[in-house]
Amino acid sequence: MRGQTNKGILDNKLQRALRKRPTKAEAKLWQHLRLRQLDGCKFRRQHPYYNAVLDDVCLERKRVREVDGSQHADSPTDAERDRRLQQEGFTVLRFWNTEAMSNGEAVLNQIHSIATQSVPLARPRAKES
Repeated sequence: MRGQTNKGILDNKLQRALRKRPTKAEAKLWQHLRLRQLDGCKFRRQHPYYNAVLDDVCLERKRVREVDGSQHADSPTDAERDRRLQQEGFTVLRFWNTEAMSNGEAVLNQIHSIATQSVPLARPRAKES
């Protein structure tokens, strides 16, 4: 997949450190996403993509799940990353930590609803002349 790995992100082992220290909300949701529990979707945790590390991603269905704290409110960096992921055909789901902790079932239902939708076919690239 184009752009999937960024050498700088891989070299600094950021994703490994993030996997070892998830927030309570991330850990709670991960228990329901791991091991293909969600309609067979294989979610990867803290997966490097371009210049970022995605909380959870199902590459097969192009679904990204992010759980954010207040430091991400109105973040231009997050908006740019979401735009880039959407250009690549990904659907991005963002939830607040408090939402995942207090209303986890509704969050999981929303993730399930989006994750099980069919993935649109990629448009063919224009031929180079």
